[in-house]
Amino acid sequence: MDHVVRIWLEGSLIAHNFIPEEYWKGKSKEMREIYLPSSKTFVYENRELLGFISIKDNYIAALFVDPKEQGKGIGKQMLAFVKHLYPSLELNVYTENLNSVAFYKKQGFVILEENIEEDTGRKEYKMRYISEIQ
Repeated sequence: MDHVVRIWLEGSLIAHNFIPEEYWKGKSKEMREIYLPSSKTFVYENRELLGFISIKDNYIAALFVDPKEQGKGIGKQMLAFVKHLYPSLELNVYTENLNSVAFYKKQGFVILEENIEEDTGRKEYKMRYISEIQ
């Protein structure tokens, strides 16, 4: 659990540098005690934990790869794995997180709508993936 939360925090600080660091550090306890336990979490390991994806119903609550391991296809592999389990997936992603928005679009997600995330006041996209084979 400690390693998963560390990957989440390091990844959040890098991907969401437009939100104060204190916000993410303050969310670590909730991540450990509420969000992860209420989700189904799959991990990617290769001698050590390199990434994870957490799903609640058909909602991707988190997809994070250790920052040292990004760009090696780990996120794409984890997403492909859950696509086989869930023919329809949704997620929210900050509009300012351009790398993640581009990643999800490349993986077949489409933007459904734009909203304001309550806690941060930042714009986010609601995105959806629907398998062609259902």
